[in-house]
Amino acid sequence: MADPVLKVENINVYYGSIHAIKGISFEVYEGEIVTLIGANGAGKSTTLNTISGLLHPSTGSVSFLGDSLAKIAPHKIVERGLAQVPEGRRVFAQMTVQENLEMGAYTQSNNYIHEDLENVYKLFPRLNERKNQIAGTLSGGEQQMLAMGRALMSRPKLLMLDEPSMGLAPILVEQIFDIIADLHKHGATILLVEQNAQMALSIASRGYVMETGKIVTTGTGKELLSSPEVRKAYLGG
Repeated sequence: MADPVLKVENINVYYGSIHAIKGISFEVYEGEIVTLIGANGAGKSTTLNTISGLLHPSTGSVSFLGDSLAKIAPHKIVERGLAQVPEGRRVFAQMTVQENLEMGAYTQSNNYIHEDLENVYKLFPRLNERKNQIAGTLSGGEQQMLAMGRALMSRPKLLMLDEPSMGLAPILVEQIFDIIADLHKHGATILLVEQNAQMALSIASRGYVMETGKIVTTGTGKELLSSPEVRKAYLGG
């Protein structure tokens, strides 16, 4: 089997005296959608922020494309091809849609920017219609599309999505998950953190269930969807 794109080994992460992540290990292989599911506070977002260099593990290691990410600055991690769409979208509210997308390409050479913009506008026609609009005036769903488009402008080898459905109306949640599935179909490798376990597992190759900083169950998306324990805890049945 090929080496994983991302390998997380036995990481422990603390916020002050709080032990937020307790010795978790997992990997993501090229072409997979891997999802981390669990209740609020399970440590899912903390895990993503540790991978992208915003937090540092006290023990354990994170490697990306075979290289350790220890002591590498977050912007250098993006340069290597690992992009995160943060929880809460965090678009540049005072800038236009197109300026936000161009900010996503800051690690890329100018040769690709026009082509990549065209690709993002094809994927998200709504953004094309609103390219000159100030990002802060977009709806929540449009801002989520913009945050995803901005991350794609960095040409990521791994795209990490943190709670992409949070705060969106059900019809928009379906639309966002359709887009994630479409990205995957076109070859994207995705690590997805999501509270909507049903939607996440329905598109995931594999999933890991987190509880209070630990991984308690793992399996394929289908296995976890049909597991009585997972259904009872996360799928309301």
